[in-house]
Amino acid sequence: MIVPTSTYRIQFRNGMTFDRVVKAVPCLRDLGVSHLYASPIFTAVKGSSHGYDVTNCNEIDPDLGGRQGFERLSEALKHEGMGLILDVVPNHMAASVENPWWTHVLKFGGSSRYSNYFDIDWSERLTLPVLGKAFDQALADGEIVLRPDQSTSEWHLAYFDTLLPLNPASVTSVADPADPREIANVHNAQAWRLIHWKDAASHLSYRRFFEVTGLVGLRVEEDDVFDASHALILDLVRSRQVQGLRLDHIDGLTDPTSYLRRLRKKIGPDVFLVVEKILGKAETLPFDWPVQGTTGYEFITALSNLFIEPEGAGAIGESYASIAGASSNYRQGLREAKSLMVEQNFRGETRRLIRLARSSRTDLSEDEIGKAIKEILVAFPVYRTYGQQGALDQQDAAVLQRVLVEAAQHLEHHDALDWIGSVLLDGSQPEFRARLQQLSGPIMAKAVEDTLFYRFNRLLAANEVGGDPGSDPGGIEAFHELMMERQKRQPTGLSATSTHDTKRGEDARALLYTLSEDPDDWTAAVARWRSLNARYLTDLSGRTVPEPDVEWMLYQALAGMWPGNGPDAENTTRRFTEYVEKAVREAKLATSWTNVDEAYENAVKAYAAALVSTENASFRRDLIETIGPFVAAGAVNSLSQTLIKLTAPGIPDIYQGSEASDFSLVDPDNRRRVDFERLSRTARGGREERGDDFQRRKHQMIRTVLHLRRNHPDLFEEGSYLPILAKGRRERNVVAYARCLGSLTLIVVASRIMLGDITTGTFSAGAGFWENTVLESPSINGPFTELLTGREVHQDSLGLGELLGHEPVALLMTRR
Repeated sequence: MIVPTSTYRIQFRNGMTFDRVVKAVPCLRDLGVSHLYASPIFTAVKGSSHGYDVTNCNEIDPDLGGRQGFERLSEALKHEGMGLILDVVPNHMAASVENPWWTHVLKFGGSSRYSNYFDIDWSERLTLPVLGKAFDQALADGEIVLRPDQSTSEWHLAYFDTLLPLNPASVTSVADPADPREIANVHNAQAWRLIHWKDAASHLSYRRFFEVTGLVGLRVEEDDVFDASHALILDLVRSRQVQGLRLDHIDGLTDPTSYLRRLRKKIGPDVFLVVEKILGKAETLPFDWPVQGTTGYEFITALSNLFIEPEGAGAIGESYASIAGASSNYRQGLREAKSLMVEQNFRGETRRLIRLARSSRTDLSEDEIGKAIKEILVAFPVYRTYGQQGALDQQDAAVLQRVLVEAAQHLEHHDALDWIGSVLLDGSQPEFRARLQQLSGPIMAKAVEDTLFYRFNRLLAANEVGGDPGSDPGGIEAFHELMMERQKRQPTGLSATSTHDTKRGEDARALLYTLSEDPDDWTAAVARWRSLNARYLTDLSGRTVPEPDVEWMLYQALAGMWPGNGPDAENTTRRFTEYVEKAVREAKLATSWTNVDEAYENAVKAYAAALVSTENASFRRDLIETIGPFVAAGAVNSLSQTLIKLTAPGIPDIYQGSEASDFSLVDPDNRRRVDFERLSRTARGGREERGDDFQRRKHQMIRTVLHLRRNHPDLFEEGSYLPILAKGRRERNVVAYARCLGSLTLIVVASRIMLGDITTGTFSAGAGFWENTVLESPSINGPFTELLTGREVHQDSLGLGELLGHEPVALLMTRR
């Protein structure tokens, strides 16, 4: 297996095509990237902005350049000695008429040769949640008509622009295509029926991806479905045009373990394989998964715990509680968010579990079973367990026992809970266990990532995928423990800091970490800004909008994006207000995606737009002056976390454009097309970019270390991780460790908690700041070469005054 020494994530679509990336390949090779890591490239719904809504698994999307464009990219990568990792979507496909398999199912229902491809409950007609009102009302209003296709003459049922194929036998003769009775008769003759889109949460006859009804679950556990959906993927692997695969949403599969074993058998032992898997606190990958690791969200959490100052975070929490009230209780908020998912957003999936359970235990009431299932789903501390045949393994059984103990505390009667717990443990009800395991993950994801992280706004930097902002940061010691464990369990997993799914870019997060270093200044600033901008608040029937909790969130989000907003005020307003709309809808408190309160949203967006308006000069001056020190300390954090990502256990994953800077907000903001020409000018120090010393430093650091990794891959893949302690007055301000293999040793030294100590115009605190603070490394002696500056370091004591007197980080190499 050729293990990548680094990956570079490209988001195709939104104007990013194969040919655009071909032009950038030489620059990526010069950066030191070993493997391009591509978002899904297979044909997706027309106009898709992400590619996860695949319509044809066995065609490379013509919108990206098709097979010929892919061949050009493949040749360009081969010419530069680079590999390719593809993002593969095994869990779902688009429930769209652009999907020929789905169209065939719509036409012929259960008799379709593709009817077993999708996870559909054929005990009833297939429900299609596309209507904006009840079927009878839409029909009466003339919104549903019969319409022939101009090119094929085949009849369709049309709802505005949605054209649905009909079973040919149901339209052998159409007398009056506008007659509501005839339309209703044709509709009733189909294997599917139209329903209101809002009814999907309570009743849907197919498994969807999370809450997205436009994505239908794929049954890759079936041999014929696996073979049909993986034909092109396997062809690209066998032709050696693809050297690795990234598997999207592995937890959504019925049997991830069996799927991974089958895939590994098909692709052979030499193909690099990582999974998108969110690991909970102290959770590890199942030992029998034949993969190299995860895509690295747990690494982001480790960095969060390293750079957030615990006492300051606590102080910010006290101020936040004073204005947020009950919303400041993270654990209670978690329970409420998960309960919301079970009782409302995934009501239909929960009811299906109740029916399955009651079919085996008729002596238990639906109410008893429903309460037990709810408490089990709410109590899950991780995304799911993985039991299939027989009893759960030891790790999963331990998780389930914890769940049952927690669930019991919220139930008056335990008969249903005891029975459900027993069948989950022993596997005597395989379909019930499989369905519950597939449901616990979406409930966790939607409750935490897409609800609670927009309600609990104490410190937004900690609200990241896989994070636990309700826990206290562990600091340096905990970080070392996590890295030693990472070296042991997944030294070749990806180490991410920005992805297409992160809530904000890595540099925005690094800046926001620093708020914990001066909670008094930050909370005073928020109070001052709220007063200054009170004139932009709106009174909605006696309610002041936005609420204090939302204001608290807005000022953090604005501070995080401000350094990267650029000169285009109109673009900044659009980005910020789009983020605000998404944030308040995801919170699901005053408005939501399913029940939009336009008056409320307009009031919040108007307030947000006023904050970034050039006419709000007094606030803008105050904002810039206040966040200046935080920006400076954030830049140090950015450089430190970048160096750690590049050298700690794992494979550094560079998200497109973040080699310069990434102050993006959540998607779609973080999926904007990258300007590779500008990045190239930044790397060369072009005239237009000379003012941003931070971007050049970051870019140069990445280039230096990626080339080092290419030259010494074994050091990073197999080398030990040795924590190095600092002693002296500033010992809490530095994290250090060594990577050792044979005679080769690399020492990494990175500053942290530096707010207020950065000399103006530089990224360091000066030699005097570090006086009398040294690294204790009894087994490692100089001389050393400092690789980022090229200077020689001869002293054996490793004094930080010399190492960090002029730079915030140091990278030393020596041979014993």
